[in-house]
Amino acid sequence: MSYTIGLDYGSNSVRCIVVNVADGTELATEVFNYPTGDMGIMLDGSDHNVARQNPQDYIDGLEATVKNTIAAAKKADSNFDASQIIGIGVDTTGSTPIPVDEQGRPLGLQDAFKDNLNAMSWLWKDHTGYAEAAEITELAQKYRPQYLAKCGGTYSSEWFFSKILHCLRVDSAVFDAAYTWVEHADYMTGLLTGTSDPRIIKRCRCAAGHKAMFSDTWGGYPDKEFLSMLDPKLGELRDTLSDQTYAIDTAAGDLTSKWASKLGLPGGIPVAMGAIDAHLGAVGAGIGSGTVVQILGTSSCDMVVSPNTDDLPDVPGICGIVDGSVLPGFFALEAGQSAVGDIFNWFVNYIQPGGSKNGSHTALTERAAQLKPGESGLLALDWNNGNRTVLADQRLTGLLLGQTLHTKPEEIYRSLIEATAFGALTIINRFEEYGINIEAVINCGGIAEKNSVLMQIYADVTGREMKVSRSAQTCALGSAIAAAVVAGKANGGYGSFQEAQNAMTGVKDITYKPIPENHKVYAELYGLYKQVHDAFGTDSYSGKLNHIMKDLLAIKERCKG
Repeated sequence: MSYTIGLDYGSNSVRCIVVNVADGTELATEVFNYPTGDMGIMLDGSDHNVARQNPQDYIDGLEATVKNTIAAAKKADSNFDASQIIGIGVDTTGSTPIPVDEQGRPLGLQDAFKDNLNAMSWLWKDHTGYAEAAEITELAQKYRPQYLAKCGGTYSSEWFFSKILHCLRVDSAVFDAAYTWVEHADYMTGLLTGTSDPRIIKRCRCAAGHKAMFSDTWGGYPDKEFLSMLDPKLGELRDTLSDQTYAIDTAAGDLTSKWASKLGLPGGIPVAMGAIDAHLGAVGAGIGSGTVVQILGTSSCDMVVSPNTDDLPDVPGICGIVDGSVLPGFFALEAGQSAVGDIFNWFVNYIQPGGSKNGSHTALTERAAQLKPGESGLLALDWNNGNRTVLADQRLTGLLLGQTLHTKPEEIYRSLIEATAFGALTIINRFEEYGINIEAVINCGGIAEKNSVLMQIYADVTGREMKVSRSAQTCALGSAIAAAVVAGKANGGYGSFQEAQNAMTGVKDITYKPIPENHKVYAELYGLYKQVHDAFGTDSYSGKLNHIMKDLLAIKERCKG
């Protein structure tokens, strides 16, 4: 028997799984909730755009989950032994850059900066750099349009350089103390392999390509002259960034004896290159040509791959087209929504409708399931944390239309689910508008795993069958698959990702097929959604919205009857 470890660093916790390489069976799983901040996120009450994390949580989570997962695996199978583990893979959120010193140590772990939010990890959902993102977009449109062509035409505040430039503008002490900035994924692999030194650390292909405008076509990251036009100090930072990146079929290095001893693992086993959680989630879901993988969590990421022999068009509003960022030999196209689960959590935790008993996710979902499509008379926009795709505008906000004095919490809850489904449909439509055929949809993540009501609504809204990944920890499974590939056949792993995916991935037997009468109503509602979407999200809409509320009432009255 051969096993690999997959580590999945999410927005609120880190998960670890031990996987049987032969068939993808997950022998044991452990979750570590980050202890710092609000559900692991350090916030600032005076600025809703702030979202930071404590790097120490990453280290503590690594030790706790790996040790506990190995112990649980031994209990699950008396024949299991840690010596059978042949590799480790890691995924994280992104872009989540960390300011580090010349030794690669995060500034947030140093006494001088331990109380400074700007010295911490800048989580993907931190939008403080929205003005800088707009500035980067404007400059690139004028001088380097090629930089934007492969990342949807707009640079985002969720991404690498906008966060770093904002830090430079608001806290020069932190910026000056940092030798460079590294993505969370690269920090973890550097830590495990003893290659944290910024001069030798390997940077992952997906984060660099999708979030930092990296491309071999123009020699790597954006050139020093361009970055210096934003700020001379940002230009100097370019000297610390490598001109090479690495995909997940590459080993970041071998597990050091120090970390092997700490974690109870064999020393010298390979550590696969890190990647963004959605990218390895797509691998763990069995992604291939013609399939979109929707990773549904606090936000969503929608991943599509296409052979790199194809002549792909540039697709406006997506988060990048990068060769090899998901699978070797394929372009990866990334899209997504800036909030999905976070919207539902906002309603339950902040609005608190019906109190702790009647206002829980479970209670609201059960009551929402009793409603017919259109019955609530409500229509929402899924922009509570901005719009990632297709508008690429993080300054957009949420909206709820159609409320009356009789509107119930479960009706609002269902309308929020429907809004995220409309957003998902908009993304699928954008891919197909540009000639990228979508034949199958595979969903993964905690929401897809647990919420059958939401999955049925997604099927009804999109008019497509919704499949669900067999694994409850698909991102971690993708990391474990990468570990099996870099370990290689000679050591009990695989010679290719196709071989590994064929053996280790699958979908559940239960799928969600669209109900024709529901889809018909949702097609009508989506038409209204698109009008509101375009009116509030673009400057090209020229129609009128005075009919929307009355149309919603007409649909409500018809559907209730």
